[in-house]
Amino acid sequence: MTGHNWIDIILFRARRLRSRQVPSRNLLLLCCLVLLAQGTPAQEYKDFGKDRLNNSPRHAEWVDIKSGDRTIKAFVVYPERKDKAPVVLVIQEIFGLTDWLRSLCDELAENGVIAIAPDFLDGQKFEDADGARKAISAVTPEQVKAVLDATADYAVKIPACNGTLAVCGFCRGGGWAFDYGGANPKLKAVYSFYGSAVDDPAKMAKIPCPVYGFYAENDARVNETIPKAEELMKAAGKKYEPVVYREAGHGFMRSGEKSNPNFREGDGKARDEAWARWKKLLKELD
Repeated sequence: MTGHNWIDIILFRARRLRSRQVPSRNLLLLCCLVLLAQGTPAQEYKDFGKDRLNNSPRHAEWVDIKSGDRTIKAFVVYPERKDKAPVVLVIQEIFGLTDWLRSLCDELAENGVIAIAPDFLDGQKFEDADGARKAISAVTPEQVKAVLDATADYAVKIPACNGTLAVCGFCRGGGWAFDYGGANPKLKAVYSFYGSAVDDPAKMAKIPCPVYGFYAENDARVNETIPKAEELMKAAGKKYEPVVYREAGHGFMRSGEKSNPNFREGDGKARDEAWARWKKLLKELD
């Protein structure tokens, strides 16, 4: 229930109590409840993931990446392996380069790849959806491509990288990952998590690799973009494999993690199934 709904209910009860000549201390209590309700955000997302990062045996670091006159911060996690590894670009949700996203980079590294996540919001992180939407909407398509190009160029030159490049993204970042598939001919795979699918035949014609989609059953807004993408990708002779996970909602890779304060059971099952599939696909990069 939103703050505004609480305010309406409390004011209604206050008027009823006043008409019954209820003692003023009860009315004072109701006024306090109104003030608390006004301060309640409609949507709030608590960040998490530091425990995993602090206890991980894998090496992680922040790096600076030059892109024209701009310096991009990126977070990198390395796998524990004796040979060189593929690298996966990790594109954030709307909330910024959060602790959760960095912990997911550690999970990727645990599965044998170098994970590198560039910061599109210059250090900004959000726990309120409205602020996040405003900030991410200010990032232009040209900026997205510039950041990913610079990060990709940096990533494949990492001495521990074997030259194999893939990209993944979540929420808005999932759509960006699909779109970037047509912008970088070096990509070997695209993993798009609950992001809107590309609907431009010209972009699809340039995609050099398979696109694997991970979608939530209870996410009609995004899922409505899948059928057209399937049609266009098939016409272009490209591989597109969308999977819709039952009982899941948008953002299930985050909300399905058990350490999330707002854990959701249905999303947890979907997350487990998605990870099982993703692990098999990641092995194909070697």
